[in-house]
Amino acid sequence: MARDKKPHIGFFGKRNNGKSTLINAITGQDIAITSPVAGTTTDPVKKSIEIKGVGPAILIDTAGIDDSGELGEKRIAKSLRVLDQVDLSILIVVGNSYDQWERQLIEHFRQKEVPFMVIHNKRDQQTATKTTKDQYHLAGAKAFVEYAIGEPVDAITDALQASIPPTAYTNPSLLAGIIESGDQVLLITPIDTEAPEGRMILPQVQTIRDVLDNHAINIVLKESELEQYISSTNQLPKIAITDSQIFEKANRLVPKEVMLTSFSILLARHKGNFEAYKAGTPRLGTLKKGDRILILESCTHHSTCEDIGRVKIPRWIQKYIDAPVEWDVVAGLDTISRPITDYAIVIQCGGCMITRKQLHNRLQPALDAGIPVTNYGMAIAWMHGIYERAMQPFH
Repeated sequence: MARDKKPHIGFFGKRNNGKSTLINAITGQDIAITSPVAGTTTDPVKKSIEIKGVGPAILIDTAGIDDSGELGEKRIAKSLRVLDQVDLSILIVVGNSYDQWERQLIEHFRQKEVPFMVIHNKRDQQTATKTTKDQYHLAGAKAFVEYAIGEPVDAITDALQASIPPTAYTNPSLLAGIIESGDQVLLITPIDTEAPEGRMILPQVQTIRDVLDNHAINIVLKESELEQYISSTNQLPKIAITDSQIFEKANRLVPKEVMLTSFSILLARHKGNFEAYKAGTPRLGTLKKGDRILILESCTHHSTCEDIGRVKIPRWIQKYIDAPVEWDVVAGLDTISRPITDYAIVIQCGGCMITRKQLHNRLQPALDAGIPVTNYGMAIAWMHGIYERAMQPFH
């Protein structure tokens, strides 16, 4: 099984319940600022940790759900946005509390479909009653752990391991059901200004590793060597996987008996809402003059004249519909400033830099509003008239 991005675990609760102190205890480092003054934590703070049985994970400290004042309301809103990122929530309570604040948080967990566990902190001051434990178990808690600062954290880490959904840290193979042991896989990897110097972009690296994990054979080359390779080889590959921006050239040069798709489409099936993408892609054919398009990038990077999301895709769309369109680009997990209903379609990148959970939550507002969504590679294939071929490996 291939590793996904690190699972994210959010710590939630009222002010001064010991969220930051707990994170420091679990990580064994003074990462989060602690103080007896309520409201010390203002913005979410992240820390990496290795969890046995899970691997690398990210712990996120948040502000107290009972913060007050205008600034406090903003801190609460920012904390609740963390639920779009996390795979597991940890609710920190003290003194057998099960009041409106805890119930409110549990309702937010349910709405975002985030599993949660409970840590009853400061048990040296007051231990948890059976009534409290039963209340949280009935509310859906995956685990209930008591803790006091200075005690071993083994019970907490064991509960974390048992509560994190396995889908948060393991994935099916990128090429599951497509290749078998011994197959040759041709990877066409342009090296342009978008590629980090001395390295390859993440989707290419992930695919190379996935081919090896499937005991298949990697053939990696730039597009400038593609024609020479095809004309000189005695054994054609099972499938060719290309960078989406050279789909048209790859389609011309790769023999029709060889399956062809792109890194972006592989990622779309791997972690995106693939069925929604398939339903939304044909809506590119209904775009018209003046429509506004939302382009979502999962990473933040310096834009160049070769930028696929900010330059090439808008240009291809305008050429495809033979009319000008408007577009907005939102990077990373930044807030989408316009109402989602302003857009005729949403085009999402492969999402290699975010988790499956983050990607699905990113697209959900559009799906809820009936706005079609698609993916970089699928959109490019559609506009270049090679969509059916690019999707053939997944039938």
